[in-house]
Amino acid sequence: MNYGEIKPLDISNGTGVRVSLFVSGCRNRCKGCFNPQTWNFDFGKEFDAAAQDHVLILLSAGHVSGLSLLGGEPFEPENQKGLLGLLRKVKEKFPQKDIWAYTGCVLERDILSPKGRAHCECTEELLSLIDVLVDGPFIEERKDISLAFRGSDNQRIIDLPATIEAGGDVVLWRAGAKGVLRGA
Repeated sequence: MNYGEIKPLDISNGTGVRVSLFVSGCRNRCKGCFNPQTWNFDFGKEFDAAAQDHVLILLSAGHVSGLSLLGGEPFEPENQKGLLGLLRKVKEKFPQKDIWAYTGCVLERDILSPKGRAHCECTEELLSLIDVLVDGPFIEERKDISLAFRGSDNQRIIDLPATIEAGGDVVLWRAGAKGVLRGA
């Protein structure tokens, strides 16, 4: 897996101050995408052990709330395989920090369904390690800069643990004083 950028101090892609990893490779190719250079799977650098260690060191800072995964497309099967080890380590070393993931895929159709285009042997475990999922393609005609943590009004901010607990029935995330609150 390749990545385009690691942002050590990101306040746009989830709650609090975050470390954001922009993976390379995306087949969605949304019109008006803010990061089209990451569509190419070969863009950027290899996400090797040194890059993974760098992310973990950045996450160790007390002011960092968590990790955000963007792209490109984190849910391309190739990227899921590359991210799984990182997410395992993040949850092991920093259980108090949350993980957000952004996808142009639709959770029920593309990710949860065994026949979905983004479903692979890593999907269920990867989902179990993510706290908040922002799903849905960016639709330029529905762009709304007043929305928090998403680019167009069709995209959903999903409380992933609650959704999994509900058997796949989507539970939307609500912001609160302490981050994730269950229910919508």
